[in-house]
Amino acid sequence: MNAISLTEKLALVDTFWDPRIITQYNGNDVMVVKVKGEFVWHSHPDTDDFFFVVKGRIRIELEHETVRLEAGQLFVVPRGVMHRPVADEEAHLLLIEPAGTPNTGRPETASAKPYI
Repeated sequence: MNAISLTEKLALVDTFWDPRIITQYNGNDVMVVKVKGEFVWHSHPDTDDFFFVVKGRIRIELEHETVRLEAGQLFVVPRGVMHRPVADEEAHLLLIEPAGTPNTGRPETASAKPYI
């Protein structure tokens, strides 16, 4: 068993909005992702959406408010709530969600989420 370096794993990511699985626990994928620009509006009807900012800053736009996050902060979007993450500059995130959850809310448009 080895510790996982988020810095080393994020160095392997060369695209935006394409999560990579770094480990799993209790049926959940733990992922890293680099983000920049606007993601699509979406929701997850069966699960909450966990965002932890490792580097940079993002905002999570909800239908009636915006949550701003900086490095070291996290936010959980409740299941079923429409949201859109946005990063004006490159940011690095840690995400946790049940294995197989499509990042866009729809399997046909979701990233493949390979294991690194």
